[in-house]
Amino acid sequence: MQNSLDKTTATIIQFLHSININVVEKELPKDCFLPGLSILGNTVLIDPKQLKYPGDILHEAGHIAVTENKKRDLIGTPEMEASWPTDGEEIAAILWSFSACTHLQLPLEIVFHPEGYKGSSEWLMAQFTNKNYIGLPLLTWMGLCTTEAFPCMETWVR
Repeated sequence: MQNSLDKTTATIIQFLHSININVVEKELPKDCFLPGLSILGNTVLIDPKQLKYPGDILHEAGHIAVTENKKRDLIGTPEMEASWPTDGEEIAAILWSFSACTHLQLPLEIVFHPEGYKGSSEWLMAQFTNKNYIGLPLLTWMGLCTTEAFPCMETWVR
């Protein structure tokens, strides 16, 4: 699969596999929330023909990572609560994807591209660059990191 993908996408997928988040290439319907992406359980589904922004893979993986283990298998199924992800889980996934981007030494624009985050990409990058880590109390509460060591994570998956 990775041979047909660009280097950034391949780097992201290799990282996700290393933290036990699956990535599967699959033809997806045109009406996905993000072009060429969907999540089902512990798996990010990607359709390379539709995928616009490789960084979106990290954000979707962030949703998997911050979801409680006992609920993770329900992601993408009718059994998952309609309120998923909560606002807190969304904020945690955003900060998680920043940490992953930093860990992989990718430019922040890979994840925080101009088409994402409801027009707040530049604002989010400015906050994180200035070490205003919105959502950090959530990631520490989830046991993923410590305040002192962030953006380094103690563990990547809740």
